[in-house]
Amino acid sequence: MNQLFDIQDTPLSIQEVVDKVTRRDCGAISTFIGTVRELTHGKKTLKLEYQAYKPMAIKMLEQIGQEVQEKWPGSTIAITHRVGTLDISEIAVIIAVSTPHRKAAYEANEYAMERIKQIVPIWKKEFWEDGTKWIGDQLEQTPYPQGKPELKEENK
Repeated sequence: MNQLFDIQDTPLSIQEVVDKVTRRDCGAISTFIGTVRELTHGKKTLKLEYQAYKPMAIKMLEQIGQEVQEKWPGSTIAITHRVGTLDISEIAVIIAVSTPHRKAAYEANEYAMERIKQIVPIWKKEFWEDGTKWIGDQLEQTPYPQGKPELKEENK
């Protein structure tokens, strides 16, 4: 599968994502690998659970890809995000951007990660030593009154 934008429930492969953007006319590939960290706001995290509204999440990842190509002509971007339960140090997201020159690859990669947090419907539940909590949107600005995102079964 060579889909540039994907949501999957299995461990992510850095090489697979890099291979999607490797081009003979590009001299730079920048990658971002987001992993599950152990400490968040001073609390010890045991694991995370990610959920996504997959059809819309993929559409939003595609939109980010279009934005990147408009801002950095000649770029190619691939993004894969994981859902499900992840342990400490597991990979949650991989972004790879290829461009003719390195500066654009760095800039486009950072831009993509910020846009993921702003617009992609992916939610996480943090499991801490002292309890659990659904975190709202990825910017942690939209709380969930019911304690978790409302998803229809067929959209998971």
